[in-house]
Amino acid sequence: MYNRIALLRTERGESRRDLAEAVGVNPQTIGFLERGDYKPSLELALKLAEHFAVPVEAIFSLAPFPSVSEMLAANAFRKDAD
Repeated sequence: MYNRIALLRTERGESRRDLAEAVGVNPQTIGFLERGDYKPSLELALKLAEHFAVPVEAIFSLAPFPSVSEMLAANAFRKDAD
């Protein structure tokens, strides 16, 4: 399972401890999640989605997410095509 927890957390300027407190887990759990060493329960996944105000699918995926540079390049290509 792949996730964007670190990216979303960093965008908000939150520490692992801040996020852990917000969703009611140990800061180590956030580290395990970010590294892919732990799969969240449905409840925790929903809490994370609510915290970040995004759908669960924006945080977790069974396939790798495209890198930020790939997404930026694809967006630039679409703008050039318009």
